[in-house]
Amino acid sequence: MLEQDWIFGFLGGLMIGGGGVVYLLFNGRILGASGVLGGLADGTGWDTWKERASFIAGLVLLPFVLTFLWVRPDTHLSDNWAVLIGAGLLVGIGARLANGCTSGHGVCGISRLSFRGIAATAVYLLAGGISILVFRHLLGAI
Repeated sequence: MLEQDWIFGFLGGLMIGGGGVVYLLFNGRILGASGVLGGLADGTGWDTWKERASFIAGLVLLPFVLTFLWVRPDTHLSDNWAVLIGAGLLVGIGARLANGCTSGHGVCGISRLSFRGIAATAVYLLAGGISILVFRHLLGAI
């Protein structure tokens, strides 16, 4: 029998990839969650605000809805709010600096063989690995 964690990761990857395909087919644009949110935040995406707001609402609300259907998996998420807020801010800043996030570069960019997507994905995976090395193994913070 397969472990549940692996199955959830596999299904999540299929859902993100499928969502990227549907978004591209119906909107003619590459799906990038940071770009969807960033367009609302900086005003450049107000012409498609309903679509963007619906997407963000789905990202935020669906996990709460699913908690009533399934047992919540153990994610090993930190209880330290300062760490969570700091990590979220750093990820957001990094996504804006890279002109995209994991869904835009990693899922949609690599699948289109985009050099920029491949390069960005390599850089953020390397940065994540270095962060784990420093914060978990050297500092013991997480």
